Amino acid sequence: MFTNHMFGLIYNPHREWSEIRREGGRGTSITHAFLRYALLLALIPPFSLFVGTTQMGWSIAGSDIVKLSYDSAVPIAIAFYFALLLGLAFVSYCVFWMERTFGVTASFERCLMFTIYTSTPLFLSGIIGLVPVLWLDVVVVMGAAAYSVYLLYSGVPIFMDIPEERGFIFASSIVTVGLCALVGCMAITVIMWGMGLGPTFI
Repeated sequence: MFTNHMFGLIYNPHREWSEIRREGGRGTSITHAFLRYALLLALIPPFSLFVGTTQMGWSIAGSDIVKLSYDSAVPIAIAFYFALLLGLAFVSYCVFWMERTFGVTASFERCLMFTIYTSTPLFLSGIIGLVPVLWLDVVVVMGAAAYSVYLLYSGVPIFMDIPEERGFIFASSIVTVGLCALVGCMAITVIMWGMGLGPTFI
């Protein structure tokens, strides 16, 4: 069912969001959503980047190819994986909190599935990490991010069953939360690197 909805969100988002709302998250628990979807989707970017940085290597502007050592790549990939899961849970909770603020019938399970659906393009784009071409990776990830934002803005009014004007404010608030979470992760990364936990290049 998840795969069907994902393909539907690609070629007809409005109709698919309506179908997802009618289902109302039936048969979906927090454990089911994480085990069935989130744990697998969040595995794609760390695994792809791990293989790309340790096996293929990276070259910026035609310079020498640089690879990460296994000893540093493994903990970075694991930390990245759990950071994605925590970020997904955090944004889902913020959506749940804002849903109650907007006077909508609140359900954390529904908010979790909504967040998973809207972030799926970003998770899937992580497979480009296997290709050590920086400009291509940036283009693919930016395109996936743009489509996730489109799914967010088009889905909030339908999924939450609120007017488009309020839906725009709701979606903008979610984008702000996501950007804050991203900045927080970057800050934590800088702190960890400053403590000597950064990558080792070979």
